[in-house]
Amino acid sequence: MGRSNQTPKGGLYRPDIVRAVLSGHSVLGIAFAAVIYLVCLTGALCVFQQDFTLWEQPGLPRVASVSDAAVVHAVAQVAPKVGNETLYVAFPDADMPRLRLTMDNGREEHNWIADAQGHIAGEVATPWTEFLTTLHIQLHLPRSWGGFIVGLTGVALLSSLISGILSHPRVLRDAFHLRLGGSRRLQEADWHNRLGVWALPFHTLVSLTGALLGLSTIIVGALAMLLYRGDTEKVYAMLLPPKPPVDARAAPLPDIGAMLATAHARAPQANPHMMIITHAGRRDASVSLSEERPGLLAAQDSFVFDADGRIMQEKHPGGLTLGEQILGSLGTLHFGWFGGVAVRIAYGLLGIALCVVTASGIHVWLARRRDKGRAAPHWERVWASILWGQPAILALTAVVGVAAPEMVEHVATWLWLGLTIASVTATAVLARLTDAGIRNMLRRTTGGLLVVTVLVYLTRHGVSADGVALNIALTVLGMVLAWPRGKGRLSAPAVEAVEPMAHSTMG
Repeated sequence: MGRSNQTPKGGLYRPDIVRAVLSGHSVLGIAFAAVIYLVCLTGALCVFQQDFTLWEQPGLPRVASVSDAAVVHAVAQVAPKVGNETLYVAFPDADMPRLRLTMDNGREEHNWIADAQGHIAGEVATPWTEFLTTLHIQLHLPRSWGGFIVGLTGVALLSSLISGILSHPRVLRDAFHLRLGGSRRLQEADWHNRLGVWALPFHTLVSLTGALLGLSTIIVGALAMLLYRGDTEKVYAMLLPPKPPVDARAAPLPDIGAMLATAHARAPQANPHMMIITHAGRRDASVSLSEERPGLLAAQDSFVFDADGRIMQEKHPGGLTLGEQILGSLGTLHFGWFGGVAVRIAYGLLGIALCVVTASGIHVWLARRRDKGRAAPHWERVWASILWGQPAILALTAVVGVAAPEMVEHVATWLWLGLTIASVTATAVLARLTDAGIRNMLRRTTGGLLVVTVLVYLTRHGVSADGVALNIALTVLGMVLAWPRGKGRLSAPAVEAVEPMAHSTMG
């Protein structure tokens, strides 16, 4: 007997089951697009992490460089508070003109700032900046899970870029073809494709480095399985500096001054970047010192000393493998922490372009559904709440961070999570709202909150050199976003199909 062409009335292909599966497919697609958008948005902001750090704690001593004696004096002052824990000393540079000392053992963290003579000016905290960077790096999830999800977004972005270029033979030829003033769907598609092509080197760089940074734990695990039968400690031993034999007996601080002098003599072209003192008050203390040279992306001169000042490991640019140079520059390349403020501004703008590419891809998908008679107004509203809800929520956390910094450390994460869930839920169920109305309301709310942030900042801190540039930028951006515009609409008429650069997995 021949097969029937009729759809069976029961089984897996009942219409209600098919609709449920398609709806679930859309939920997963929207959710993953939202994560990609959030990672891109916070990444564009995290480029300015050093600027936010200065802005959040203004008025502390700025130093262009410090002497070895000043570093020794600063370490000696905080050493009793650190005890046997690890102490990090970050040397000043052009982007972060402060001498910073940090103790972070996973349970508590303390940060001190020292002046040019090494006198401790005070203990500081930057809770909102830390909230922002943690959101970008691990989504405020446990480090392994959060980093894995963020790493997957890098993989998804990279694969979308490659598949988008390969599936659009004309995308390079039409790089400057923009259809403005007509259908919003065509405009969105053109902006999507043009921004995807114009900034392709940047998109590829940040997605690849983000994937490598986020999936580092998985990469280490895979290497351990291949090389050492699952022993990850042996893999980390290949990457981390050597450690002296365990000896927990109390001992005075190592001679930091002598170690710095040795490093200067053996690498006179380099400047100290970071010093890590492990087990500072024990006989098995060790000191790791990394140094930077002009023209190199990352610190490539490094020394590891034992408690008696003997060199256990020494590396210089000429002796590094290509893999070591790549690993050392991943973070610098990913965040744009090289080349000064001009590079940071360029990275920030390109990061926003990547947000637009992500958002416009979803807009085109929603418009295509509407054109085919399968409009999803609830998803249009949900996406609008994500697109502008996240900037508004982040702006609100910034207001709290400036107004009550002692509170933001404890409430910022829950405030962000609660408002995210509430905004998505509300826009999904309130059918009287339109996606255009939601966008306009949240965009103007974001602008207003940015201006409020600056006003609260000036009330608390006054006009400070550490905050002038960011306050001007936030005020201008806030006024631009809050300025009334036309309502706009999601294009409904059928127009020629234009596939987005970043292919959606949604049907």
